[in-house]
Amino acid sequence: MTSIRVGNAAGFWGDNLDAPRLLCESGQLDYLTLEYLAELTLSILAHLKSRDHNAGFVSDFPTVVESLIPQLRAQPNLKIVTNAGGMHPSACAAAVSGILQKAGMNDVRVAAVAGDDLLPQLDTYLAAGEPFQNLETGEALDQIRPQIASANAYLGAAGIVQALRQEARIVVTGRVADASLTVGPAVHEFGWDWTDWNSLAAATVAGHLIECGAQATGGMFSEWDRHGAPLALANVGYPIAEISDGGDVVITKPSGTEGAVTVATVAEQLVYEIGDPAHYLTPDVDADFSQVTLTQIGEDRVAVAGAQGGPAPENFKVSLAYRDGYMATGSLVICGRGAIAKARACGQIILDRVARAGVHLQRTNIETLGGGDSVPGGWPDRPEPWEVVLRVTAHDPSKPNLERFLREFAPLVTAGPPGVTGYTGPRPKPYPVMAYWPTLIAQTRVTPQVEVRAAGDWTR
Repeated sequence: MTSIRVGNAAGFWGDNLDAPRLLCESGQLDYLTLEYLAELTLSILAHLKSRDHNAGFVSDFPTVVESLIPQLRAQPNLKIVTNAGGMHPSACAAAVSGILQKAGMNDVRVAAVAGDDLLPQLDTYLAAGEPFQNLETGEALDQIRPQIASANAYLGAAGIVQALRQEARIVVTGRVADASLTVGPAVHEFGWDWTDWNSLAAATVAGHLIECGAQATGGMFSEWDRHGAPLALANVGYPIAEISDGGDVVITKPSGTEGAVTVATVAEQLVYEIGDPAHYLTPDVDADFSQVTLTQIGEDRVAVAGAQGGPAPENFKVSLAYRDGYMATGSLVICGRGAIAKARACGQIILDRVARAGVHLQRTNIETLGGGDSVPGGWPDRPEPWEVVLRVTAHDPSKPNLERFLREFAPLVTAGPPGVTGYTGPRPKPYPVMAYWPTLIAQTRVTPQVEVRAAGDWTR
């Protein structure tokens, strides 16, 4: 194969459920990727797995596979690569296999790629000299060791390639780097060496450009309404990366869909969350984005060139989450003259009454949404609004303290200033907080674990 078409139809867990089916129907794909995992999603999945050993994966994915059965039948060369496995890739593979069995597709080979979960061996790694210091603060891990809920290394594309070489048609991974979902198919199809840094960098750029789904095709586009009419997005097309064996890349989307693929939309995604553009570090390569060029070569087609690569970092990034007490949020609508000042006064009344009850919350925040607090100092001056949403948030180690805090919103309807409304529905509840601890582990200590079986064999 001299080129492949890789389409990504999920940029996070919760993205449009129809997008994978629509992209496969019209995208002429060789590979469909689905990127579900944000930094703290794994901690949520770890919590779910602690309550049910068969859970811990992205529960949307089996539903997506069910919707793709017609395309899997009609397009025998279509493969799927996803990190939907989360904290439990084998359970996800089994769930997907159950759906394939019901469709009579027992022979489809399904892979589970694990090895990213460090928590069971965390003390062993510590004893071996891995410090797991916080990358941002330099703090030592022992401060939070008892509260750790999950610790996952960002694996690279190697496990995906192993699975594809064993003829897996659906590859379900745990935590891998987002761009590696695209790098894996490219390395497998083109037989690139793991030291072909420029090719790995080109595929990494392609993976980065499509990893957030429609964000490369007009979603979140800063100029969406500056050309006479808003950019139509109801039927937005999700992105496709055409990658050649020589490392050429074109970003496009299915014809007949809405949104746009232009130099501007692609450029905005290119610089999204990359830190140092000369050193975009992934487990596969140190990619240099600084010389990348974008060229419009047709309607909704942008050529991407110039990516350079260097040796991969010696360490895997680790996403570690720890339990950090509870948080609670309540809101009210505040109407009338002086709405912003009145809302802030209402927020302070709530906190004062909580303190009067003997509850002293660790952290609190009062916001007036509609009054400029979504981006403080970022909006131009404008006339005073006549209604805003008051949002008061509190964080505390004690769940009962937060339950007491939440009881002070409703009384403001009759025991606050005039114009307080919007208190309907059930009272909010406190929820546990998972805090993020970015750190590293040596690549030599972590090895992907790949298991490939026919769908009919996963649930026996």
